Amino acid sequence: MKIVTWNCNGALRKKLADVDALDADILVIQECEDPANYKGQYLSWAGDYLWVGDNKNKGIGVFAKNGNSVTALPWLGSYSIPGISEHHASATWTTDQLKLFLPFSINNTLTILAVWTKGSDEEAFGYIGQLWKYLQIHRNELAGPKTIVLGDLNSNVIWDKADRWWSHTGVVQELDHIGLQSVYHHQKAEMQGQESTPTFYLHRNLNKPYHIDYVFASTDLIDNCQLDIGQHDKWLALSDHMPLYLTFRNH
Repeated sequence: MKIVTWNCNGALRKKLADVDALDADILVIQECEDPANYKGQYLSWAGDYLWVGDNKNKGIGVFAKNGNSVTALPWLGSYSIPGISEHHASATWTTDQLKLFLPFSINNTLTILAVWTKGSDEEAFGYIGQLWKYLQIHRNELAGPKTIVLGDLNSNVIWDKADRWWSHTGVVQELDHIGLQSVYHHQKAEMQGQESTPTFYLHRNLNKPYHIDYVFASTDLIDNCQLDIGQHDKWLALSDHMPLYLTFRNH
């Protein structure tokens, strides 16, 4: 099985031939438009799909190919920070307040959390803070076997802030605690923040490379899969992000 995650930088409907060339079984596409708003080729191509977003032109799409199936998982819940007055609005949050997350299963066998963190630098819990909040609610759902978290986290340890426990480092540690490790870092034996292979080029500039897209897999899967990252000479014309290909050796 081959799972691809890619932030397509919008207008997926114009990039279908390039995506098809990946021959993926499951496509997880960030920043794509909702097929329900389009007739013709895009809607037909989407087939068995899931989509979530707060903008009809930019959300997370999950597309099943080659006879596979995907089913949305109804994860809902809330979390309150212990020791802080429950009357304080920022001390409690719910799943539907967080952006953007799409939990689903593949063939009722693999549990996947698709991620495209949203926010701004002005928000205390923007980007990686959204995933930290999500983990507080759904740690148990993500702690089982055959589980993967993948997508555009918009984050790297190089942007950690010392006074925030919801930093990139903190999220990686929490994922590790529940049994999820970064496939890239496990495979390449590189430290967080010292990645030699970029997944993103700011403004599509080769002189501004960053590693902000990730795949985390449960310990029962991590040695049975291979992660590859698309090359900029192929993909930079289509997006500022490179696709990540996760291929299972025996699945």
